[in-house]
Amino acid sequence: MFGFFAGRPIRQLQRFRDRFTGRTLILHGGFPADWLEELLRQPGGGGHFRLDIRALPASRPTPVEWLVQTHVLPLDLPLPMLMQVRERDVLVRHLHRRGNAVHPSEIAWFLEELDTRHHAKLLFSDAPGRIDAERGLKIDENEALSMLEHLAG
Repeated sequence: MFGFFAGRPIRQLQRFRDRFTGRTLILHGGFPADWLEELLRQPGGGGHFRLDIRALPASRPTPVEWLVQTHVLPLDLPLPMLMQVRERDVLVRHLHRRGNAVHPSEIAWFLEELDTRHHAKLLFSDAPGRIDAERGLKIDENEALSMLEHLAG
């Protein structure tokens, strides 16, 4: 019986990685007025998976719900947030600045610099099913530097 429960996180993580590696997700608790419509107008804006976390925690979570409720939400970052799933890790950056969600057009800038400017990195450990979290930017630090450099240059 305990073997079943011990294997569940390993299976959930593998299923999550199989489905989402190479993809981006936007976690939200509902969007501000017209935010989703503006996101969909952006080049590639419709290509992000979107997950409304208001239904979490789920008693029988899907692999993505499992990862979000057990590893992402405990980071206590503002919503909405962007997750980029890579082979060895997940980079997380919230999309909130000065009390409001950033404009959807800034997501392209955030993605461009996400490798070096993220609020958290979830590392897939070599130990089966284990995920380690590393903090990055301070929560109140969320300027898109690449956008500022572009505007200045």
